[in-house]
Amino acid sequence: MTKRILITGGCGFVGSNLAVDLRTRGYEVTVLDDLSRCGSEILLEKRILPQGVKFVRGDVRNPGDLSKLKEAFALLIECSAEASVLVGTQGENARRLLDINLQGAIHCFEWARERRVPVLFLSSSRVYPYDKLNACRYRETGTRFDLAEGCEGVSPRGVQVEMPLQGIRSLYGASKLCAELILREYAVQYDLPAIIDRCGVIAGPWQLGKVDQGVFTFWLAHHYFRKPLKYIGFGGMGKQVRDLLHIQDLAELVAKQVQCLIGDKPAYRGEVFNAGGSSFSNLSLRETTDICEQLTGNSMAIGSVLEPRPADVIWHITDNGRTEQVFGWAPKRSSRKILEDTFHWLKDYEADFKRIFL
Repeated sequence: MTKRILITGGCGFVGSNLAVDLRTRGYEVTVLDDLSRCGSEILLEKRILPQGVKFVRGDVRNPGDLSKLKEAFALLIECSAEASVLVGTQGENARRLLDINLQGAIHCFEWARERRVPVLFLSSSRVYPYDKLNACRYRETGTRFDLAEGCEGVSPRGVQVEMPLQGIRSLYGASKLCAELILREYAVQYDLPAIIDRCGVIAGPWQLGKVDQGVFTFWLAHHYFRKPLKYIGFGGMGKQVRDLLHIQDLAELVAKQVQCLIGDKPAYRGEVFNAGGSSFSNLSLRETTDICEQLTGNSMAIGSVLEPRPADVIWHITDNGRTEQVFGWAPKRSSRKILEDTFHWLKDYEADFKRIFL
């Protein structure tokens, strides 16, 4: 059986790191990307091509670009996305978000169906309704909010895949959930092997962090380059909490799932798994500030905005319970390790990426 893997969105942060990791494990890897995101061409030059990964320029919104891929692939990893949770909150770029995250995903699934290629779909923890999470009861400490009383599917261990999904989740979260539902139908209707990973905040080297995505890299980069920052929402104190997952920890989970999907008898048909830093690796923004100051030696005056933006979450920790049980996987790299690795990457590649962060 061929060991050739196609990664859509393969010149983004997640796709490029998965491509490099799988290449080092002996797989033949092709990435498809339209290079529209700022910095993707640098990732192509610095990460993709030097590792012997094949690059095809294409847009998942155009089925013809996918149909040009004539090789026989053993697996599709679909991680193309408009990843900003703020896109569409004021109506701007809503169509683009839906075209990429939903219509583009459908084109990928249809391509896989026609060729009988198993699918690993990188979804998001943003499918969980933030209005329900924000309605839980929290206790405030000196540096963070902690869960005091959960709700169905939410406990101090985190958000489970069984959390009821009625509620509001942002247009971004809705687009990812819709794509999940369609893939699950494809998996059952067409007997298509598939796994869905709901990823929490992913961070680490080679991430081009922005305020609306890659928040931990964004926070560190702003300390590194001495750019202004603001605590936004929930009293403007920086006490909201998110878990964070090292990109290499995600790559190690994906490697296990790849083996399951390209085996002789892949058993998965659209099962959903959480993949996040969990209670092992999580930080508030205020705690992140302390670590960033220690790493960079730069102390920042941080502004304050009392009210949250649309879709902001006061607390989200991922419960990886079922993922750990099924795949024998758990995150190994702590939140501090993630920031340390990112800091050293910033130092090593400052000349290449400074203009993007500035």
